[in-house]
Amino acid sequence: MTLLAELDAEVDAPVPPDEPDGRFATLRQLARKPLFLIAVLWVLFVLVSAFWPELFASAGPYDTHPEAAAQAPGAGHLFGTDILGRDLWSRVLHGSALTIKATLTALGIALVAGLGLGIVAGFFGGLVDAFLMRCVDVLLAIPGLLLALSIVTALGYGTVPVAVAVGVAIVPGFARTTRAEVLRVKTLPYVEAARAGGASWGRVLLRHILPNSWGPVAVLAVLDAGVAIIAIASLSFLGFGAAPPAAEWGTLIADGRNYLVTSWWLSLLPGLFVAVLVLSLNHISKTLQELTR
Repeated sequence: MTLLAELDAEVDAPVPPDEPDGRFATLRQLARKPLFLIAVLWVLFVLVSAFWPELFASAGPYDTHPEAAAQAPGAGHLFGTDILGRDLWSRVLHGSALTIKATLTALGIALVAGLGLGIVAGFFGGLVDAFLMRCVDVLLAIPGLLLALSIVTALGYGTVPVAVAVGVAIVPGFARTTRAEVLRVKTLPYVEAARAGGASWGRVLLRHILPNSWGPVAVLAVLDAGVAIIAIASLSFLGFGAAPPAAEWGTLIADGRNYLVTSWWLSLLPGLFVAVLVLSLNHISKTLQELTR
């Protein structure tokens, strides 16, 4: 048996049961980070409230109570009420559904398109790589929010056009990261051993290159989730999101900007809600990046 074949056999061999599993060691390491756990819990809370907001808010997001208009935050209304007497906490949680679903749609578009471009460019190289990366460079030369604004202007208003626009705007980052990882993994010894052992390029790509290139892309996905949330909220703030009375986060912040002096909570508390979520995602991404180094 040649040395290359032995390397390939070692790669494909299962991990002996008496050896410690690296995944459990990683989980134990993460469990010792309290800020990471708090960030994960907050993200999970927002995700659950996005799909089942009635679990955490009893009031309806569109129930008006003129006698309780513009009430400050308190026990009855955690985030206070708006100028129509609607419970702001309920509106923020129900608005999570629109923003989070738009974020997941944008990330799905970016992952599919970015992974496809990065894999093709890094795997085939040559003229294909040069052409695709020049197209990506053109997109990178345009600020992400400006690019998303241009796309949503062409597609029209609404949550779905905003999600598509933001997804296209963050594709270049995924394409660049995936290409770099594919180029790195493609030259590693076990890939050369697999090829020398007779494995086809398709098998090498699916079995060796893609699984070992996923780590940095996953970290980037968590980081870009925060970027997408800010972009979607920004476009909603500018009026490109769902039409009123939909309670998107950006729309809620925009609705309260005219009452900052008398009713500061209308914009501040939804803004803090979004800021804590984005900071949590950034902290999770940073922690995962440190573990993958």
